[in-house]
Parts: sequence; C-alpha cells; structure tokens
Amino acid sequence: MDYKQLVADTVAEAIDNQVSSAEIYAKVEVPKTAQNGDLAFPAFMLAQHLHQNPKEIAKHIAASIKTDVFAKIVATGPYVNFFLNQEQVSAKVLETVLTERDHYGDNHDGNNGVVTIDMSSPNIAKPMSMGHLRSTVIGNSIAKILTKNGYRPIKDNHLGDWGTQFGKLITAYLKWGNEEDVKRDPIHYLVKYYVEFHERDEQEPELDDEAREWFKKLEDGDPKAVKLWQWFREVSLEAFNQTYRKLGVDFDTYNGESFYNDKLQSVVDTLKQDGLLEKSQGASVVDLSDQDLNPALILKSDGASLYVTRDIATAIYRDETYHPVMNLYVVGSEQTYYFKQLKAVLQKMGLQSAAGLHHVPFGLITVNGKKLSTRHGNIVLLNEVLDESVQMAQQQISEKNPNLANQEQVAEEVGVGAVIFGDLKNARIDSIDFNLNEQLKFEGETGPYVQYAHARAESVLAKAQDRDYAAGQHRLSGAEAWEIIKLLQAFPAVVKKANAEFEPSVIAKYSLRLAKAFNKYYAHTKILTPDDQLDARLALVKSVSLILKESLRLLGVQAPDEM
Repeated sequence: MDYKQLVADTVAEAIDNQVSSAEIYAKVEVPKTAQNGDLAFPAFMLAQHLHQNPKEIAKHIAASIKTDVFAKIVATGPYVNFFLNQEQVSAKVLETVLTERDHYGDNHDGNNGVVTIDMSSPNIAKPMSMGHLRSTVIGNSIAKILTKNGYRPIKDNHLGDWGTQFGKLITAYLKWGNEEDVKRDPIHYLVKYYVEFHERDEQEPELDDEAREWFKKLEDGDPKAVKLWQWFREVSLEAFNQTYRKLGVDFDTYNGESFYNDKLQSVVDTLKQDGLLEKSQGASVVDLSDQDLNPALILKSDGASLYVTRDIATAIYRDETYHPVMNLYVVGSEQTYYFKQLKAVLQKMGLQSAAGLHHVPFGLITVNGKKLSTRHGNIVLLNEVLDESVQMAQQQISEKNPNLANQEQVAEEVGVGAVIFGDLKNARIDSIDFNLNEQLKFEGETGPYVQYAHARAESVLAKAQDRDYAAGQHRLSGAEAWEIIKLLQAFPAVVKKANAEFEPSVIAKYSLRLAKAFNKYYAHTKILTPDDQLDARLALVKSVSLILKESLRLLGVQAPDEM
C-alpha cells in the first residue's frame, strides 16, 4: 500500500475534496525525526482555498480522519503528523514481500513499451578502459530498472567501428606494425600504433594526409583497407566480450557505425526533400536557429559524413525497426549540446520517436585524480581493474572466512560487484575519482557492505533450520524493526523514482540505507530467541534478504549467500 497516497486521500476527504488528492500528494513529506510521525502534511497550501489559518486547518484535518491504519494523527502547528499503526503495517508489508518475493516493486507503468538504450559503445581497436565503465554499467542498470517498471529495453552497443581514426590506424600499422605482434596481443599493439601515430604527426603532418587517404579507400571498399578494418574489428570484439562477461553485461544488438554506411545517402536525400538542408561555406547543414542552437553539420565540404549523419540514420533505423516509446543515449555530459542538436533535427524531420529521445548524461571518471586518454597513452584497462579487484576480494575473504567452500566464485561476485557499485552509488551526473581500495571495504558505502548484509541475513535464516515463518500475520513494533519496515514499504516508490530519473544511484543509496538499518537491528536484537515473535523476526530478516538481493540485481551486482 502507498501510505503517502492514503494520507493524500484522507486529507482530501477531510476538506470535502476542495483540493485534489494529487495536489495534496505532492506536498506529503517524511518528517526528519520519528517524533514527528511517519508522514506529514503541511496545511499552508490549503489556506487560500479554505480561507482559514493553516493551524486551524491542521486541527480540523487531525480531528476528522478516522482509520485504524494510523495509530494517531496529531496537529503540530500548521502540520498534520501521521503515525502509522506499526503492527498493522508491518503485517501487511511482510506478507506482501514474502508473497511477491523478487517481484515486489514490479509495476506496469511502461505498458510493455520498447526503449532503445545506446550504451557502452567502445571504439574498435582500442581497449576498454575505466572510461568505458560508466556508460556500460549505468546503461545496464537502467535496462533492468526499466524492465521492473514494465518496459521492454533493447540494449544497443553502438560500436565505434568507423571514422577517420581507422585511416590513422591503418597508416600506423602499415608503417610500424607487425602481424605476429598483433596476433599475439592485438589490443596492446593496436593501441601502441595509434598512440605512436599521434606522437609523430605533430612533427610529420603528412601522416594526417595519408590517414585521410586510407579512410577514403576504406569508404570506397578498397580490399586491403577493408581486410585490415575487419581484422581490427574482430579482435577488438573478442577482447570486449571478455570484459562484458566479467561485468555480467550483454546486449541485444552490436550494430556499429559501419552498419549505417548504406543508409547515409537516404538521410541526406530526405533532408533535401524536406527542404532542411542548406549550404554553409561549402558544407551542408540544418539550420536550428529557431531552437537557439548552432547549425547541425551534416556533410563536410568534401562530402564526408559526420557523427550526426550516422546518428540520424541510426535513429531512423531504430524508429522503423523497434517503434520505441523512448530512445536513451547513455553518453557523457560533455555531449549534452550535441544531443540537443540531434533531437532538434529529428523533430524537424518528423520522426515519430524523436520526442522520446533522452540524453542520459554522466560525469567524468578519473582514476587517482588522472583523466584517461587513449590518444596520449594514459589508459587504465577495465579488465585489469576487474581482475585486481577480484584478487583483492579473494585475499579479504580468505582472511575473514578461510573455510568458505566457494571462495573463488564469491571473490568474483564481490570484486566485480565492488567496481560496479562503486560507480553506481554516485549520482550519474557527478564526476567521480575511482579508488579501488575504498570500494572494496566491507564497511561504509560500498558494494561489499550491502552484499555482506545480505549474506548475514541468509546466515540467520540458515540457522533457523528451514522453519516455516512465511505464513501468518507478522506484527512487529519497536524503533529498529519499524525503520526496516518503512524502508521495505518504500521500495516500490524507490523503483519508480529510479526509473523516472534514469538514476541507478537511487537504488544503490536505498540498498545502503536498508543494509545499515538491518545491521543495526541485527546488533541489538536476539533474532533466534524461541518466543512468540520468532517467526515475525525471521519474516523480517527474509524480507530484508529478498529486497537487498533484488536491489543489487537492479544494479547488475550479485548477492552471494555466504561471504
């Protein structure tokens, strides 16, 4: 039950619906201290409608509402403070969680609508660095959150497998490359050649001319250029998939930029037919001055296409293929202006799904304070970070629980989970500085802290020896149990909020609060004491375990039963 909605409905009824329940709902809040109740309504907004002092309105409302869901309703100045009936609410919440289990919090808001998610999108012939972590794990979590809210996400890994960089790479490989080296360690050497190109082209500007020529050959289908490009793409995908498997991330499609090569002319023709394409200093542009935006450059003066040309073709293809209700682009915040231009062009073209285009920006990630750059050779490989994290987790687990049967599997789940959670606990728009040692701590705002709380709950349940505690009305009271009940009751609203904001950190922060509340309860309560409240306490512990596991799942993090 949404008790916030109940407050809104009862307040609206108490004032004869002179203000709608929806308007009141928006003003219902959670008091900062438990002494002021579980929910509160400030009566200020009703003064102009009822022509009364807010204090008098609050008194009238408090006296008018009669329902046993509230233990008491108190008017404190202009506020109406609602105290929920702890035993009644706890029984309802625990019954619902234990019945619905991992489906608790599911809703049908999305009405099975398709949502395409443009995410991860690494460049071929470059390694996946820590710079690729954010788009990958944020996009993956958003997909899971969308599914829980009734949408049908399609994760599209829009690979960077085309562009002038391939002219540079082909040039570098032909000048300094060695086939055996590339076969032995492809990504390492391809990056080495790419970095060397940029180191040399400052003194040898003719290299840029050669690179442009090779990319033109690639565009024209030159067999040698195409063969090298296909080889670079194949070995890169092989390396990417190793990393994705470690992260537990998969995709519905890998249509890269090259997939849209034969669709670019159609984009240009359509823009011309619609009278949208204009000439500007030899280039072809779409004027966006009516949107207070700079012109969108569609073709260079030499007729070469650009990113926006391909993204228009991509959006049209997705629109025609999937008929999405939303198109999400999980891309760094530095591209915000670009996506405003892209959306404006698509709207001018009359694309049906253009209104549902959303840029989902995220902040920069640094490692130990340093910005990452492939071009300048400052790369921290994501694969290596994941491996190091697993090794560090293995060492900690060996020290804490040397008799754990499946140490390697748990270390994998904890180590990888620490990296994912370490990213997603932050508001995505914030820039973050990644520190592996901090993320692997079993105390504080970390993935292992939440995982350990879940494992602790499962340990308690194991000691209960499969006692049947699911049936019956489990009425609980007391401050520490009540704190957990309120958090469990809030989970469906948290799921909706995370979805509305495309914000995994809402789930991550919730899981931390629930883990903290449970650890506090565990420390001060003899859960397994054989009394008439044992089943109720076990029902609470099981509910915590279920929702912690589901919260972690929505983030793309595993929840081991033992640690």
